[in-house]
Amino acid sequence: MRRRGLRAALVLFPAAAVLISLFIGRYPVGFREVAGAFLGADVSPTARVLILDVRLPRTLGAGVVGASLALAGAAFQGLFRNPLVDSRILGVSAGAAFGAAFALLLGVPWYLVDGFAFAFGLLAVFLVVLIARRFGGSVLVLVISGILVGSLFSAFLGVIKYIADPLDVLPAITYWLLGSLAGMRWDAVGKLIPACLIGAGALLLLRWRLNVLSLDEREATALGVDVARLRTGVVLAGTLLVAAAVSQAGMIGWIGLITPHAARALVGPDHMRVLPASMALGAGFLVVLDLLSRSLLASEVPLGVLTGIVGVPAFLFLFMRHLARGGGWR
Repeated sequence: MRRRGLRAALVLFPAAAVLISLFIGRYPVGFREVAGAFLGADVSPTARVLILDVRLPRTLGAGVVGASLALAGAAFQGLFRNPLVDSRILGVSAGAAFGAAFALLLGVPWYLVDGFAFAFGLLAVFLVVLIARRFGGSVLVLVISGILVGSLFSAFLGVIKYIADPLDVLPAITYWLLGSLAGMRWDAVGKLIPACLIGAGALLLLRWRLNVLSLDEREATALGVDVARLRTGVVLAGTLLVAAAVSQAGMIGWIGLITPHAARALVGPDHMRVLPASMALGAGFLVVLDLLSRSLLASEVPLGVLTGIVGVPAFLFLFMRHLARGGGWR
């Protein structure tokens, strides 16, 4: 009974967050306008456009981005058996950030910037996997390779920021790096969904095997699991999710670190339940944060700033609570 109620709550949380976000903003609308916009009733053109073409795609995009980052973070934490790992561990975010900055430096149109970010995010992880396979492919080598490649792309990003025009290009790069969903429209949602469906589908199909990776590698192999192939599949699927999310929303931290911890606190350590719970919590959490980012102040607060302000205390609370219970990492 308790498990059924928990499942219902995990489904209702992101759904309720999406619904509430349609009503709240600088231009308030009521139930009549929202219902009329969906049902085709007589409402003002301004309200119809605001609800269907601005708030709805932005809210759905926030949910998809949050679910993607949270799912990738949960999968990577299970893969590396490390609770401090998040979706940025393999350098995909650094590669995507460099790709977007490089595109802006070249004067590429805005609608192509996300393509550059996505491509360089995938390139970063391709280099990580290539280096790791060359030197044995162990978890430690994979993590070190991710740190090195991420640092390299961060250095390249620093070079671009140094030579960029401080009056035009540099502010655009800085704004993108802070993360925002202000430009999320139906075309961006259409780009997000296919990549995220592929990545999420692969991870959800592999989620029971992530439990096996918590064992020693030799024990997992004895159970009939091809550890190297499984590890590569999880890395590629998680990379696809992160690259798609970062390419559309910029750099948004903490979602991939906090929500898996919250999911484990609710449903336990079994990845069969942790991964879907992380998706639901990540989607609802980012929708709520996006709602706050566009409603708190007269000007929009960058999402990357807001996730840091909320994420650090939340993680500290979860960490201290775990230590107070005297338990190790489950």
